[in-house]
Amino acid sequence: MKDKFINLPLKKNEEKSRFELDVDGHIAFIDYKETSSTVALIHTEAPSELAGSGAAAAIVEKTLHYIKESGKTVTPYCPYVFAYIKKNPEWKELVSPRFPKFNEL
Repeated sequence: MKDKFINLPLKKNEEKSRFELDVDGHIAFIDYKETSSTVALIHTEAPSELAGSGAAAAIVEKTLHYIKESGKTVTPYCPYVFAYIKKNPEWKELVSPRFPKFNEL
């Protein structure tokens, strides 16, 4: 994660069912669905103003840390999150073994 994102707080917006990262007034977010044991990450989006800045990777990393600290597993249905975990295999331990594409990570 780039240094400029380290101190930005991750917000869990339960009303909209998404994790949010405010970067200079622009909101990057990940839609989620949550059960008692797992968090499904559905869709990641960063506004065009943040394109190429690393904001999407930062929100994924912050969200994965949050899920790990909560003691839950993740199901990365979002193609961006799936690709992030595949590129950063240290996060695979957080993925639910019941996730349909688990063996592709």
